[in-house]
Amino acid sequence: MKVANSVRLLLFLASFAAAASLVACKQTYIVYMNAAHKSAAHVTHAEWYEAHLESLSIDPARHLLYAYSTAVHGFAAVLLPEHVELLRRHPAVLNVHPDPLIPLHTTRSPHFLGLSPWPPVSVNRRYSIDPVAAATDVIIGVLDTGVWPESPSFSDDGLPAVPSRWRGACEAGVDFPSSLCNRKLIGARSFHRGYHAAVATAGDDSDIPRQEYASPRDRDGHGTHTASTAAGAPVANASLLGYASGVARGMAPGARVAAYKVCWSNGCYGSDILAGIDKAIEDGVNILSLSLGGGSAPFSRDPVAVGAFSAMQRGIFVSCSAGNSGPTRSSLTNTAPWIATVGASTLDRDFPAYVQLGNGERHAGVSLYSGEGLDNQMVPMVYGKGTQVGSNSSKFCMSGTLDPNEVKGKVVFCDRGINARVEKGQVVKEAGGVGMILANAAVNGEELVADSHLLPTVAVGAKTGDLIRAYLRSSSSPTAMLSFRGTVLGVQPSPVVAAFSSRGPNMMVPHLLKPDLIGPGVNILAGWSASIGPTGLAKDNRRSAFNIMSGTSMSCPHISGVAALLKAAHPDWSTSAIKSALMTTAYTEDNTGSPLLDAAGGSAATPWAFGSGHVDPQKALSPGLIYDITTEDYVAFLCSLDYSVDHIQAISKSPSNNCTRRLTNPGNLNYPSFSVVFGRKSRRYVKYNRELTNVGLPSSVYNVKVIGPPSVKVSVKPTKLVFNQVGQKLRYKVTFASTKVGDPVDTAFGWIIWSNEQHQVRSPISFRWQLL
Repeated sequence: MKVANSVRLLLFLASFAAAASLVACKQTYIVYMNAAHKSAAHVTHAEWYEAHLESLSIDPARHLLYAYSTAVHGFAAVLLPEHVELLRRHPAVLNVHPDPLIPLHTTRSPHFLGLSPWPPVSVNRRYSIDPVAAATDVIIGVLDTGVWPESPSFSDDGLPAVPSRWRGACEAGVDFPSSLCNRKLIGARSFHRGYHAAVATAGDDSDIPRQEYASPRDRDGHGTHTASTAAGAPVANASLLGYASGVARGMAPGARVAAYKVCWSNGCYGSDILAGIDKAIEDGVNILSLSLGGGSAPFSRDPVAVGAFSAMQRGIFVSCSAGNSGPTRSSLTNTAPWIATVGASTLDRDFPAYVQLGNGERHAGVSLYSGEGLDNQMVPMVYGKGTQVGSNSSKFCMSGTLDPNEVKGKVVFCDRGINARVEKGQVVKEAGGVGMILANAAVNGEELVADSHLLPTVAVGAKTGDLIRAYLRSSSSPTAMLSFRGTVLGVQPSPVVAAFSSRGPNMMVPHLLKPDLIGPGVNILAGWSASIGPTGLAKDNRRSAFNIMSGTSMSCPHISGVAALLKAAHPDWSTSAIKSALMTTAYTEDNTGSPLLDAAGGSAATPWAFGSGHVDPQKALSPGLIYDITTEDYVAFLCSLDYSVDHIQAISKSPSNNCTRRLTNPGNLNYPSFSVVFGRKSRRYVKYNRELTNVGLPSSVYNVKVIGPPSVKVSVKPTKLVFNQVGQKLRYKVTFASTKVGDPVDTAFGWIIWSNEQHQVRSPISFRWQLL
């Protein structure tokens, strides 16, 4: 009997192990199909995908997650390794890749950007209509963590009826009745099958975790913040617990918002993102804003790039964040040329706080702490007082590392890094500390990002941190006072490129300069979810209708909103025309008249950090000339990258494209910027062609000016462009000749500027010398 039981137990364990192994082998894949193989017997693409899976003995009911109809020809499915091999061998399949996990990456910014007040006070004479008012017909689709519809930023007071062309929906879900949408928030959808499949195949048999909403409702706050930054309604007396008070509004307060929830507790899955883009295109959005992005990958394996290509084909402008991995070189994401890649900069607003040390030194920092300060008496300070002798983890104030006996009643000095900034404050508070000084690491430099900490906290730069550490080492009983001074405006210099903003050069396509431009992304006030405190920590019980956040996630919707204004003013412009206008009119001097600085070190910034410069909405409305790019141009660009025909067809959805046309060099795309790569011994000459379209006065004459390094001779032919009518196109050629044998680490920058009395059309140039 015992033997039989043992055998049964062994059989059970074996079957359990086999089942567990099967689950572990399962994974979600995105499959791109060649539409030329679609049979006429299948009315819809979904029917074709299902029949295709059935022909391979794959049950669509169990495996198929999404059947895409617009963004791509293809589907997402949970598959076993043998399924993947069958698919890859089938002639109808163009590409198969795993479903990637992609991370998520205001009262002052409209004024700082020079935007007109809302409601409009005058008519724009240049266009006969006010572009801000006209933006009521523009729809911005935001792919993020959802939306908090009760936020005052989504009030529809004064807005006319929803545009009749809108085909979207307000999907009901958990704690989200469809009645919550209105004339401002006109649509809301949720996409979680990719997320759910990842949880299930990871061995978790639960559905979406309880803390998540299986609906468009935003529990995280990120999506509400980005959506309200792009197109939030004006809200008087907005602030974060008293900080940054004023009238909060989005960049395009008249535009409509459609929220697509594609991001969940552990990030955003490519299959969900593609489904969101697929539906947004069908719904009829004009602008897509995606404050998310993964690492560098070929465009054919990047769902954001593939979906954005389809959006571009339908005249939808796509804005994406560049990433928060700066100041590391080549840390960019979302580098496809049909995407506007946006870096981050500071505003002229700050939240000063001060550290007074026992030796009399006073150091400046920043903070959004809103409670009682520590400015009445000196408090003892500690640093590195941990529970484990010899461990440095306590210096980072990581969970469980601080010794309460050493910390209680004291100000704790913490190094930035490893864990979240606000989490460090919670660790200090739980250990009995009464305050915190948070010091930047060398990589963060002197850039100060303010947080709404749970206890009195002052964030200081790396150099200040070194001075405070020296004091801590030299004093046997160090003390400090912390004080907070609220909000100040008119900070100089500003804007400054954020240290965290991801940088070039572009490793995916070295001949394409990215990012494209920068916009406000540091300490931005915008709408927030009422289900979470401003720190995002579970133990933060404070609630605010607004929050202050930093990241390229915040700069991206600024550009999305400004693009909506341009779309309203120029409804016939292509997506590349809008991006060209934003780029060629961007500025590169701060409010002191000096070149833009880089917060990562304080030296002058370069186009690898700011692209074409900082967005200037007013000038972008009238750029004079634009660089236009067609879908066929983008396909020729892809062909010049030596992608396989299948991969190009997967991106372009053209079943017959065989690269009959390709660019001689990827840098020959008619882009508003230049990236020149010289070989060390060969390729000392690089030639590019460009074409400019007149969108200014009918009779316009432009002369060229070249700014470049001594090591490169730049020749432009012709040097004068004479336009006789609006819409006329004229070409020019540029020859870049290196006058030296470069080193692989050598870099330099320059500008090509076409100008007349009314306009300056500026294009940055980056130069690199490398072994080829």
